[in-house]
Amino acid sequence: MERNGKDEKLKDKVIITCALSGAVANRTQCPYIPYTPEEYAAEAKRAFEAGCTVVHIHARRPDGTPSYLVEDFKNIVEAIKAEVPEMIINLSTGAVGLPREARIAHVIELKPDIAALNMGTMNYAKYSPKRKNWVFAFEFINSIWDIEYFIENMVKVGTKPECECFDLGHIETIYPLMDKGLLKIFQVSIILGVVGGASADPRNLVYLSTRVPPGAEWQVIGISREQWGLVMQSVLLGGHVRVGFEDNFYLPDGEMAKSNGELVEAAARIVKEVGKEIASPEEARKILRLDEARKLAQSN
Repeated sequence: MERNGKDEKLKDKVIITCALSGAVANRTQCPYIPYTPEEYAAEAKRAFEAGCTVVHIHARRPDGTPSYLVEDFKNIVEAIKAEVPEMIINLSTGAVGLPREARIAHVIELKPDIAALNMGTMNYAKYSPKRKNWVFAFEFINSIWDIEYFIENMVKVGTKPECECFDLGHIETIYPLMDKGLLKIFQVSIILGVVGGASADPRNLVYLSTRVPPGAEWQVIGISREQWGLVMQSVLLGGHVRVGFEDNFYLPDGEMAKSNGELVEAAARIVKEVGKEIASPEEARKILRLDEARKLAQSN
């Protein structure tokens, strides 16, 4: 997320993003995860009322099966916009085993404000010390050529790339893409806590945040309950935050949240406790330069 630094009124504003469902977890793990478009819309409204201005979306079929069909993304987005017209939409392009054309088709069709882009190939896993086993483990493939393909298609339709960085090498990959002129208006997410990427150690966030390109806005995405310490740290370091059922089911006190709204409420309390303010939808759009991303598409 790139802030131009000129508007002093925005410097202490924090954007809260909510990842409503993800694609891996299901209702056997958390019974409150939305499946249907109507449920997505209701969760988006709860999150918005608690202070969220951006929703990150993985599509599902009404039975909860992860989906990459354009129609499923469309139905979910339309339901959310009907309920919360001001909401900024961020769509996922992350998937395993699908050709890249299928992973970007919904972005080309729906032209969301933002689309997430994993910045490298990696092992992607979660381990349970209690079970002494993997909760899930798979290989996520995103070559340099895939990344360039996704960026080019996002820019064509005026969608702003969100560079999802799980480790130092992912952040460093941004620099040559900037030098080539492919990445101009973009934002960065530092994701900590996935096995295969950097751990949720606060020291990792401190260093990785220093490697974000100057002028680029960034947020932290903490996986599991380590999220809450990282939320506070991100705000203190000048970053933004993401919460939601994709990343973590539990509130700071260890109780399972009953809605995404409760997770956003907890994040908003942390933001305010350290003297920052929650960005409004209008302020978030200015900070994220979303209008500029649309104009860039028109100029190409």
